[in-house]
Amino acid sequence: MIFRSIEHVHSRRRALKARFDVARQFGEIEETCIPAYLHWNLAAAGVAWSRLFVAVKLYGQHAFPGPVLDFGSGSGELSHLLPPEIVYEFVEMNEEIANAALAMQPKAIRQRLDELPPAHYAAVFALNSLEHNENIATIFDSLIVSLRPNAPLILSGPTENFLYRAGRSIAGFNGHYHKATIYDIESVASTRLTLLQHRVVPFGMPLYSITAWKAS
Repeated sequence: MIFRSIEHVHSRRRALKARFDVARQFGEIEETCIPAYLHWNLAAAGVAWSRLFVAVKLYGQHAFPGPVLDFGSGSGELSHLLPPEIVYEFVEMNEEIANAALAMQPKAIRQRLDELPPAHYAAVFALNSLEHNENIATIFDSLIVSLRPNAPLILSGPTENFLYRAGRSIAGFNGHYHKATIYDIESVASTRLTLLQHRVVPFGMPLYSITAWKAS
């Protein structure tokens, strides 16, 4: 399992490097996870990838067959970890990044947040994306309506604690685009959903919080 995960990361890093020039495009793509996935420091990159693996594990434990939605998908790396028969749909505001996701995953379906079909998804992911928004409660309401009964909403985001901020600075990221912490986001979730499971990464260190929720 570990070997397959490492092999997957190497394969996807090659695909992303063929598509993006981080040094040249950093200002354009810093707000995505792409620079973290391609970071020269493999430990920093490993932390970024580990969030996806944990989120997919929670999905496997709590979801059932059906289409999934990836809110704030970036380049759509989540889609490459899901079973190939899963219908993968995503919301991404950055046109260039959305087009890259579609090019790398031709079967993906792009959606608009304000046009999501109600009671449609067997799982919704919002991984390291909600903290970039100010209207978190409004987004939550749209995502929740799109969930099927008992389907999970899986969240991931930075804790913004001292350890995280120090690591982010060392890795060369600013984080000025973060409007909230994952704790702010989870607080909103707790008013609408029931917590199913909680993990922190990497290796139990609270840099990122990853949770699975379902409607009460």
